[in-house]
Amino acid sequence: MLKKRMKKPVVFLFVALFLVLGACANANDENKEGTENMEENTDENMEENMEGMDHGNMDMSSTGEVPEGLKVAENPTYEVGSQAIIQSDHMAGMKGAEATIVGAYDTTVYTISYTPTTGGEKVENHKWVIHEELQDAGDTPLEPGAEVKVNADHMEGMDGATAEIDSAEETTVYMVDFTPTSGGEEVKNHKWVTESELSAAE
Repeated sequence: MLKKRMKKPVVFLFVALFLVLGACANANDENKEGTENMEENTDENMEENMEGMDHGNMDMSSTGEVPEGLKVAENPTYEVGSQAIIQSDHMAGMKGAEATIVGAYDTTVYTISYTPTTGGEKVENHKWVIHEELQDAGDTPLEPGAEVKVNADHMEGMDGATAEIDSAEETTVYMVDFTPTSGGEEVKNHKWVTESELSAAE
């Protein structure tokens, strides 16, 4: 009789132990899955931040005003009023968008690196700033490594910033209207897209 009474508590003890161990295993699996999801989300967020770091605060539209002295292109590949496909991906929704050419100008175009006047991290290889948007740039194209002051407000903290020229190219630049492929409102008078960043519309 005593043996029968002892068997029941032992059985209950084993069952309880089994349930506890099972719950712990499930908790560990859930924690592991949660950790993996967090790691995936962190990686995705980092990639998105890296992609948008340069142009995250870019004002894609503008008033359409151009700097004084900017020369209108006489025979641009893409005439004002024509359509072209944007091949650059400066920002989300730009690549593959059909653009209407609003203006075409012959100038020297630069990529620059600068620290925003509003603070924050240094912006590397920003595309694009044109010669006429640089203070006291003179008539001669500047060489990579030159230090300049920017008189353009394409991005928050750009106007008035001291920048270093990363690259320089004499070409035709275009001001364009386009609707982002990612959706949203039409971008008006976007500055700037270079000739090599456009292709003919079908």
